[in-house]
Order: sequence, then structure tokens, then C-alpha cells
Amino acid sequence: MSRVLNLICAAVLFTLTALPANAQTVIRDAELEQALKQLATPILQAAGMGPDRVRILVIKDNSLNAFVVDSRHIFIHSGLITRLDRPEALQAVIAHEIAHIANGHISRRAINQRVANRVTAIGLALAAAAAANGEGQAAAGLAAGTAGSARRVFFSHTRAEESSADEAGLRYMARAGIDPDAMSDILEIFRGQDALRSRVDPYALTHPLSQDRLRRVKGFVAGLKAKAKPTSAASAYWYDRMDAKLQGFLQNPRSVLRRKEAKGNGETAVLRRAIAYHRRPSPKKAISEINTLLKLRPRDPYYHELKGQILLESGNAQAAVASYKNAVALAPDEPLILSGLGRALIATDNPAAYRQALKVLETARSRDPGDPGLLRNLAVAHAKTGQNGMASVATAERYAVLGRFSEAKLHAERASGALPRGSAGWLRAQDILATADAAAKARRRR
Repeated sequence: MSRVLNLICAAVLFTLTALPANAQTVIRDAELEQALKQLATPILQAAGMGPDRVRILVIKDNSLNAFVVDSRHIFIHSGLITRLDRPEALQAVIAHEIAHIANGHISRRAINQRVANRVTAIGLALAAAAAANGEGQAAAGLAAGTAGSARRVFFSHTRAEESSADEAGLRYMARAGIDPDAMSDILEIFRGQDALRSRVDPYALTHPLSQDRLRRVKGFVAGLKAKAKPTSAASAYWYDRMDAKLQGFLQNPRSVLRRKEAKGNGETAVLRRAIAYHRRPSPKKAISEINTLLKLRPRDPYYHELKGQILLESGNAQAAVASYKNAVALAPDEPLILSGLGRALIATDNPAAYRQALKVLETARSRDPGDPGLLRNLAVAHAKTGQNGMASVATAERYAVLGRFSEAKLHAERASGALPRGSAGWLRAQDILATADAAAKARRRR
């Protein structure tokens, strides 16, 4: 059994008691994750952490929330990001969550496994990613709350923890030259929600807010305000790109096109239009807009990737392959872009391309073994090249990542019967079978 799969199974066994029936979707997008990394890096450095120390991911959810689940991952709801209006506000959210990690709040709560076991699992995707990085302890701790009281029990911070995280987060912001007053802006959004239980946002439930806390934050900000610098060009740029992409894909395209942010020749205005036209769909207009972006930034891998996505989803697989290859050449280590190339190669309906796709997708899986979309494409590539046993393995792993262990077990059993005993694929199938059995036992104990 591979080290990665051992660690994945350990993570599954930790989160099995409340597998998701309707888990929220983690948005996997290379450009979004790069933007978040750019915004978080100065804060991480101010906290004495490396830029790769913490991974920040977006959950597709209109409610306002952000939380940490272990020492390596921060989740932010898309609704919170789109509600904010400047990069410093989002950086304040990130700084606060980094402070929870740096101050050991998660570790102290995770010790109580009885509490942790009541949390609804968000899925195996992040556990797999942590395992791939050799973070066995992190993988075993990836129990992310996504439903009602379970989330509140696990993620609720004490008032002492909140005060500690506020002060530490503000110090990180000041050291990085980020306007600490943005922390007050965040708290003001949730001010008074404690009394409005029918309309309260998850963040207010998991991060206790009081008037005393707000006053303390404002007092602390007053002493740090002098250290603030103007918004950095890099932060403003990546924040605007992220906002444009999220709103372009998550909001009604007609509404996006009507908004003032989509008017004119500015880069993010063009990006908003490219995505909105793609979703209408108006492929010719979408390609025209993305070509404008590529003239502006010909070496931007994310714009080449987006062009590939638009072409592929508009039925032009061959042209999509060329765009994805351009993106891979510019960002060869990005598994999400590699996954897109593999998907495009499969769509060309060419036997030689199927073999190329298989190689590309296996490389992507080695770097990010917990992406359900990648695993779906990998299963198709195996099937197209006549490797039905391995297709069943990839399918079993995809269902396991999604927490659907009955289906995972079915496909793992098929793989076990089709593959040579003791082979790498057969062993991967045994990992899934063991995990599925543990899931069944965990359900019976509830």
C-alpha cells in the first residue's frame, strides 16, 4: 500500500462517523488558488510561516463564513469573498484564521476526538492533498464541518481564542503593512447578528462577536494604524482577478454583463465579459474577449487555461488541447491545469490522444490525488485505453473522495476481480475496500 493511500485511509477513518449526504462543493481552480496564495503570502511571512505552509480553498456557498480545520488548511465561503470590497478585508479574514493556527487553537480542540467525530466530513480531497505532501497528521485531522450543529460544535471558538486571534492577526497585518482597520470592517458586517438567529451567518456562529470584542479590536487598530501602507499593486490585482472570476462563474451572466465592473477595456472587465459570454453561451464573443486578455498577457497560464476551457466546453476539443498545452508549458507543475489538458485530449476521440491523456492525468494525480474531477477523467482515460480494471480503481477513489462509500466499494470490488493480485492497482482497490468497511462500521455505531 502506498504511503499516500495509507494516509488517505487514515484521514477517512477519522471522518467516517458523519459522511456527507449533501456536502458543499470545494471550488478547485488554479487561478483562484493562486490569487489566494498571493494575498496570504505577506501575512504568512509576518506570522513566521512559509508561503506554502497553509492552503486556502473556496467553498461554493453564498453564506458568509471562513474557518480552519487543521494546521494546514483554511476554507472561505465564496459568499464572503464576493461580499467584501477590498483586498485588505479578505486579508483580515485570512490573518484571523492564520492566527488560530499559529496560536494552536485547532490542535487543542482536535485532541478531543469525541467532539471531532461529531463533525460532518467535507470529503477526502484535502486529506489526499495533505497526504501527498507527507502530512499524515494533517490528513488525519481533516474533518471539516458543513452541516448545522456539528459545524458549530467543532468550529466554535471561545471568546478568549477570538480575542487572541484578533490581536495576533492584527499584528501580522501591521507587520505586512496591511491596513488593520479592515479587521474592524469584517466585524462590523456581523455586528448584531448574535440576536438575529433566523438570519445569522455561519461566521457569527463560529466566531463569537460581542461589543467588548469590537471595542478591543478598534482600540488595538488605533495603535497599529500608522504602520499601514497603501494597498499593494499585487494584492489589488489578484483580488480583482479572483472577484471577477468568482462573480463571472457564480452569478447570472446577464447580470454580470450589466454591471459597471464589466464595462470598458480594463483587464478584469474583459475577464468578466469572457466568462459571462461563455456561460450565456456566446462562444465567439467569449473567445474574442479571452484573446484580448492573451494579447495583454501572452505568458499568463491561467488565461490560456481559461481559453482551453471555453473551447472545450464549446465543442472544439482540438483547439482546446493547444490552449491547454500552452498553459502547461507556462505552469508545468500545476495539477489542475494538467487535468484540464487530459480532459481535452480525451474529448478529441483519438486513440493516440487517449494514451497521452492517461500519461498527463497520472502525472496530475501524483501531485493532487484527491481531485474528483481529475479522477473522473483518469477513469475515462483508463477505459479508453482498454484498462477497465484501472478505470474501476480511479472510479472507486473518486467516490471515496466524495464520501460515497457504497459506490466506492462496488467499483473497488470490480477492480479487485479484474487486476492481478498484488499489483499496484489491486492494492489501491484494497485500500478503498478497507475504508468502505470502516465507513459501514462507523455508521452502525452511530
